[in-house]
Amino acid sequence: MTSTARPDGGSENPRQNVTFASDGSSAHGYLATPPSGSGPGVVVVQEWWGLDDHIAEVVDRLAGEGFVALAPDLFGGRVAHDSGEAGRLMQELPVQEAARALGGAVDYLLQHDAVTSSSVGAVGFCMGGGFVLLLAAQQGEKVSAAVPFYGVGPAVPDTYGGLRAAVQGHYGERDDFYPVEQARAQEEQIQREAGVPVEFFYYPAGHAFHNDKDKLGTYDPDSAELAWSRTVDFLRTNVH
Repeated sequence: MTSTARPDGGSENPRQNVTFASDGSSAHGYLATPPSGSGPGVVVVQEWWGLDDHIAEVVDRLAGEGFVALAPDLFGGRVAHDSGEAGRLMQELPVQEAARALGGAVDYLLQHDAVTSSSVGAVGFCMGGGFVLLLAAQQGEKVSAAVPFYGVGPAVPDTYGGLRAAVQGHYGERDDFYPVEQARAQEEQIQREAGVPVEFFYYPAGHAFHNDKDKLGTYDPDSAELAWSRTVDFLRTNVH
């Protein structure tokens, strides 16, 4: 297992700083380690905007909390600048190919010298929230904590029978992309099919309330702060 730096030129995302094996090929992402030099592993899954400043900052914040955090770049260096472009990139993304890249990120962390845990956590936002649940369902015992923030998009699983992770969800009561009734039904489905600890929290906010770049005009600082503190506590409890 090796890490290689990525150049900043061409179409590559300058946030990419590691390369890792993924389904017989290579994938790239942004890795941050804690000040102590080691800690439990967490995969961070991007929104439909791509591996942008917000996701890189989430990785850095997790590292600051003591985790070795990795955000795979699912769009191959591309970052959307408006919701139309973001929607197109999300629809063009091959779900199974992206899921394999995320599986490679799990294995990369579990083999990394800085990672002290025997399983990883997974945190994702918007499109990435759907991928977090898909990843956990595919990876079984390798993922011990799954944290979807308002998970939507083509990666949301139809079934959760393979999921072994504890799940903590964060959803907005005024989410126009994923109505709260659907979130509540999803929470019940995961509990019924997976039989794992599941708790969804619902906030008086809209979609993407955690994104302080506020691209949709829905950032809610109070809800974001509460959801973040719950996430960090949850990861500390379940990833070891």
